[in-house]
Amino acid sequence: MSVHPVRSRSADRRVRVQGRPVDAYPALPPEAERGSFRRVTVTGEEVLGRPCQKVTGFGAPELSALIDDMFLTMHVAEGAGLAANQVGAGLRLFVYDCLDDDGVRHVGHLANPVLSVPGPQDRRLVDEFEGCLSVPGAAKVVPRTDRAVVRGFDKDGAPLVIEGTGYFARCLQHETDHLSGRTYLDRLTGRDRRDALRQMTDRQEGVFAGRAERLARLGRA
Repeated sequence: MSVHPVRSRSADRRVRVQGRPVDAYPALPPEAERGSFRRVTVTGEEVLGRPCQKVTGFGAPELSALIDDMFLTMHVAEGAGLAANQVGAGLRLFVYDCLDDDGVRHVGHLANPVLSVPGPQDRRLVDEFEGCLSVPGAAKVVPRTDRAVVRGFDKDGAPLVIEGTGYFARCLQHETDHLSGRTYLDRLTGRDRRDALRQMTDRQEGVFAGRAERLARLGRA
């Protein structure tokens, strides 16, 4: 998921890491410092269109390395969230670094997430522009509920419950969709989907160039 244009991250905000408040946190998370950049898959690729498999290798170095790579890739691509199938790994895993509507920064990862949203009588749907790193350069209005809870596990198998409101709730829903083989394009009407794909065609080369420049600035080219 793309970072909201008016919600850039910084190191001096209130921060919750894996759902817990911390006193301070760097703009570039430690995972990203350790990670390597991976190519971001693009809509139409098979791995994005099929449900992901459950994570089973908790505590394995390979899982930690994948999470590190996903964090760096997300930051280079200026994302608020990134699912494993967006770097070609068909696992039920996503990472996030996203602000909610109160300015709280949420950072973490979640394996085997199960999403809960309010029922029809209690939910409030919000129409807001949404982008995706796998649909580079495009953005369309997508209705999402303004609250969400996701239950899952960290990389060592410890249980997690992550609650989101506002834009962070949107991020949790967007990333969980990815793990079921869906992008936000699947929530659009035919006309809006075609328009989003036209946007992508017109803008993706500029998006890719920007990613390459940011990667070079980090000394990872």
